[in-house]
Amino acid sequence: MSTLEQPPETLQKSLKQRHLTMIAIGGVIGAGLFVGSSALLHTSGPAAFVSYAITGVVIVLVMRMLGEMATTNPSTGSFAGYARKAFGGWAGFTTGWLYWFFWVVAVGAEAVIGGKLLQRWIDLPSWVMAVVLLLAMVATNLRSVRNFGEFEYWFAGIKVAAILLFLGLGAAYVFGLWPSHSADFSNLTDHGGFTPNGWTVILSGVVVAVFSMVGPEIATIAAAESAEPEKAVAKATNSVIARIGFFYIGSVLLLAIIVPWTDVKVGQSPFVDALTHMGIPGGPDIMNAVVLVAVLSCLNSGLYTSSRMLFTLAHKGDAPQSIAKLDKHGVPRNSLLLATLVGFACIGLDYLSPETVFAFLLNASGATILMVYLMIAMSQIKLRGLMTREEVARLRLKMWLFPYLSILAAGGILAVLVSMFYVESSRSQISLSVGALVATLIAYRLRRRINPQRPLADNISVPAPGPITRPASK
Repeated sequence: MSTLEQPPETLQKSLKQRHLTMIAIGGVIGAGLFVGSSALLHTSGPAAFVSYAITGVVIVLVMRMLGEMATTNPSTGSFAGYARKAFGGWAGFTTGWLYWFFWVVAVGAEAVIGGKLLQRWIDLPSWVMAVVLLLAMVATNLRSVRNFGEFEYWFAGIKVAAILLFLGLGAAYVFGLWPSHSADFSNLTDHGGFTPNGWTVILSGVVVAVFSMVGPEIATIAAAESAEPEKAVAKATNSVIARIGFFYIGSVLLLAIIVPWTDVKVGQSPFVDALTHMGIPGGPDIMNAVVLVAVLSCLNSGLYTSSRMLFTLAHKGDAPQSIAKLDKHGVPRNSLLLATLVGFACIGLDYLSPETVFAFLLNASGATILMVYLMIAMSQIKLRGLMTREEVARLRLKMWLFPYLSILAAGGILAVLVSMFYVESSRSQISLSVGALVATLIAYRLRRRINPQRPLADNISVPAPGPITRPASK
């Protein structure tokens, strides 16, 4: 192989600002909004948007904390690296592996959902189409990180356009600018009132809403593969704030006004019901196509994110070092292929045992993302405390009202995790996720005892002025 064909030693800086901005925005908009919102509207009534508002505040605070750390030291490991710096090797190991576990299971689950969506138009077994969708997204990720960024840019663009179109049409409908329809907000108070099932249900609805909003943190992982990571992270982080309020709270509020909450069916997109109420033909097909795009976006992001996290774990000695090898395109091919194999296994488990093994995997990964978010908050609190006044003054992006809002965010996430034990529908998720956490901690102790080798040199970080210089000892 000639010198020009040698694989690069570091990840490529191919992502542009527009890619990272859309990755952050697109990460917030998924099937959880288009379909998952049905569960909250069905149980909480018109006040469902309050659950999304509370959740949105927590997600925005987490992204701000993560943005502060990522602009200081952007790296592919992102929050796993910050957890390692703050609390030691065990924190980086568990955070990285839990996040990887969440996304590889999500990859398989999204492929399964995509296969079922395609059955509306194609008369083939869903598992066959799930395999085809997964292979298509693997192909885009194998080409280059730029290829991933372009696909995600357009996927996110379609989702944003769909939401904006719905917001425009929905607002015209509820304010009486629609043909043969006058302004009507009665669905907010009819059918049992604004909170037909009480405020307790709204608070427990935060548990459901959280899982609809995961994903914007991917931008901080991808930032290490951009030319100007600090600037890119700052812009992507700030873009999430307004979009969460605009897309989620705005669209769910419109849904509550247009559609009587008593008509919403769990598992069926309330957006379809809204389009039907408004008299727009082809609503089911339109939303099926939009949800399919959301699924493809999640597949694309899940493969990228899980491969980069595994790549980072290998560089830290927490996974086989062969996984850290890059191909000539700067893609960690082995870590990407491993994520793909797990995705295929999940598709097979859904085909063979949908109600037992596959359901077990989904439940076991359910609350792990919240544990990761909690570690992000705790890491930011710890690392900011280690900084001097001069280092704080040089921060490009600062957490608001530190430490009060940081503590509030960490407390909010912990409250959601604890409340999951008291909500029957989420009790199995939190129990199995805690089991996954314990298993990861045990694996770390075994790794340290059996193979205590030093990690590879960390050549995947992007140096930035004013780094945190006093890491916690392992």
